[in-house]
Amino acid sequence: QVQPVESGGGLVQAGGSLKLACAAPGSIDSMNSMGWYRQTPGHPREWLAEIIKRVGTNHADSVKGRFTISADNAKNTVYLQMNSLKPEDTAVYYCKAVQFSAGNNHAYWGQGTQVTVSS
Repeated sequence: QVQPVESGGGLVQAGGSLKLACAAPGSIDSMNSMGWYRQTPGHPREWLAEIIKRVGTNHADSVKGRFTISADNAKNTVYLQMNSLKPEDTAVYYCKAVQFSAGNNHAYWGQGTQVTVSS
């Protein structure tokens, strides 16, 4: 496995919740950071949240209070809990893992999982 694998997307009504999962491309302990992004057609990829090794978590202001990133090191999986979903949260959600090796940071992107929020 050389890229993260996302799961958990789907169709949900406005006000509902979804929990996305991202299986890391290896041990989470070997990753410098893991994060969640989303993208809609015609728009750049938007950063949502990240876990930075030995630092902690950060969330974008646009989702703070509604979305929460967490990790289960035993399962090498990072989650994004999304609550109070809005139609404008509809997007493809991507997981990114950053690993430092051979003197450089290497970024690995997943294929994405579709989240659709109906009004």
